[in-house]
Amino acid sequence: MSDARTITGHYTSGDLLARLEAALREDGFDPARPTADALAPYDHFHGRGLEATEDMAGLLQVAETDHILDVGSGLGGPARYMARRFGCRVSGVDLTAEFCDVARHLTALLGLAGRVSIAHGDALAMPFGDAAFDGAYSMNVSMNIADKRALYREIHRVLRPDAWLMLSEVAQGPGGAPDFPTPWARGASSSFLSTEAETRANLEASGFAIESLRDATEAALAYGARSRALVEAGGKPSHRAVSLIHGALAEDAAANSARALKERRAVPIELLCRKARP
Repeated sequence: MSDARTITGHYTSGDLLARLEAALREDGFDPARPTADALAPYDHFHGRGLEATEDMAGLLQVAETDHILDVGSGLGGPARYMARRFGCRVSGVDLTAEFCDVARHLTALLGLAGRVSIAHGDALAMPFGDAAFDGAYSMNVSMNIADKRALYREIHRVLRPDAWLMLSEVAQGPGGAPDFPTPWARGASSSFLSTEAETRANLEASGFAIESLRDATEAALAYGARSRALVEAGGKPSHRAVSLIHGALAEDAAANSARALKERRAVPIELLCRKARP
């Protein structure tokens, strides 16, 4: 099993903010006054980027008075999106300190520090009290966590009864293990994919009822085709977070991820769950 240093080392560059600011300048934006739209290609790190965040939010009913949790909040793009869309409060937690620092910086620049907070911490031992949240979501995080039941039990702990949980997961497909590196791991020692059936079983054993499950492979393939068309037409892909975060590793990681998707080695799935009342 991989330790936290291996996981965070995969995502940490030490100059992430400087690289982001340079990318924004190249795109024609002032990095001291970015807009949410300017940041969107970079701060939604998961598969399909902002499109996936929008799809997720469309399945949820969130009130302005709600306090929701982002597990594995990365650069904070989804947390800020949720706060803007619903007017709610969002707390994020992430294992990678550099992600947390950049997320807080961007949140302050966008004037959302009053509604979005980011904690540096472990998803298996989150710094939040019992029954603290009205809902939670996690987007492409569990691939780095071997003990899925420990993750789901910890999320269950911090949710109020009848609260929702939305998950975007990369599941193990029937085509075999992916090649490495991928966006989530440099090697097999830090990649922990579960099958769809295992994911269902782990969630149910942790106290969740599954309300819906979607295989998002077709959506991911279509998104990839549109991105390739943009590049072939001389533009930039709409999702540039992998290049921002992984630099020279990004090309191989993205190619391996795309091949795993096409060959059904990795299957994106989206689940809406509910914490059962006691």
